[in-house]
Amino acid sequence: MKYTVGYQWQQSGAFIDEIIRNMESIYEVYFSYGQSPSGRGLGTSIAAGDEQEYINYQLADLERLSKNGINLNLLLNANCYGVNSLSSEFLMSIGDLIDDLSSRFSLSSVTTTSPVIARFIKENFPNIKTRASVNMEIGTVEGMEYLADVFDGYYYKRELNCDIESLARLKNWCDNNGKELFMLANSGCLNFCSSRQFHDNLVAHENEIAAAPDSVKFRSVCSAFLSSDKNKPNILRHLNFVRPEEIELFAPYVTAAKLATRISLNPVQILKAYVDGRFEGNVLDLLEPNHSAQIYPYIIDNSKLPNDFSDFRSKCNKRCDECLRCVKAYNNALVKLDFGGIIDANKCDD
Repeated sequence: MKYTVGYQWQQSGAFIDEIIRNMESIYEVYFSYGQSPSGRGLGTSIAAGDEQEYINYQLADLERLSKNGINLNLLLNANCYGVNSLSSEFLMSIGDLIDDLSSRFSLSSVTTTSPVIARFIKENFPNIKTRASVNMEIGTVEGMEYLADVFDGYYYKRELNCDIESLARLKNWCDNNGKELFMLANSGCLNFCSSRQFHDNLVAHENEIAAAPDSVKFRSVCSAFLSSDKNKPNILRHLNFVRPEEIELFAPYVTAAKLATRISLNPVQILKAYVDGRFEGNVLDLLEPNHSAQIYPYIIDNSKLPNDFSDFRSKCNKRCDECLRCVKAYNNALVKLDFGGIIDANKCDD
C-alpha cells in the first residue's frame, strides 16, 4: 500500500525525516498553505509564531520533500469559503498560489471540496490533478458521475471502510472511467455523524470564531458521545478505521491510503505503524481525532483485537443488535493503565 500523508510542522524535523526514510511507501504529502482554511483545525501547526514565519518553515519542508522526489498535494478542502466561495478574485489568488508552488516544488495534485475550485484548476492547470475531498462524503457511483468532468480522483466516504461491497462498485466505475479512488485509513470520526457538516463548517471559520469576543465553547459530538459509559463499549462499531495489520485488504481498491496526521500528537508513530503493517499499543492513538481521553484510564490494546477485525467489519451486515462482535472485541482488548504498568481490565475487580 502507498500512503498519502498529512503535513505537520515540527521544530525537530522528525516527521519529515520519517517520511523521507519511508519514501518508497509514500504516494504524496498533502498540506494546507499557511493559515488558509482547510478540512482540519490548525492544531499545533502554528507553533512557530506568526503566519509568515510558519510559512517559511513550511516552504523549507516542502523543498526537502520535493528534492527527495516526493509529490505534494495542496489542500483547498475547507467545507465553506463564505463570501469567497464564488469570488473570481479568490480563484485568481488560488491560481497565483498554484503557479508559485508548482514552479518551486513537486506539486502534482489538489484536493478540494469545491466543484468551482476543481473546475478552475482543470481549466487552467491541466498538469495538476484534481481530487474530491473525503469531506464531500461521496459514497455512490452517482456521486462520482455528477462531478466526473472536474475531478480526476475521489476519496470515498469514511463509512465505506465497513462496506467493501459498495467500495468494489466504486472501484469498478473508476476503472471504467479513468478515475482514481482513495481511502482515509485512520479517521476517528463517528460513522454517519449527524454533526459532521456543522463541525466542518466551524473548522473552516475557526480564525473568525476565535476572534469573536462572545463565542460559546463547542464540544465535539464524538467526544461527548464516547464519554458516556453506556456508549464506550460500542466505540469500535461507531468508528471506521482500518488497522495497519489489515490495510492490504484495501490495496486492490485504492491508489493510496490517506493517513490523517496533521493534528496528531505523534504523527511519526502513525506513519511507522502503517508502513510496518503492525502496531503495539492503544489503537486509538493511531486515530485523528484521538479518543483515548474518552476511555482513560483504559486503552484498547491493538494486539488483543481479533486478527480479522478490519476484515469482518468490511463485510459487516450492520445488524449490531444481533452480532455484538465489536462489543466483544472491545471487552477482550480493554486494558487498564496503572502507574506500575498495565492491568488487563478483564482481570480487575473494579
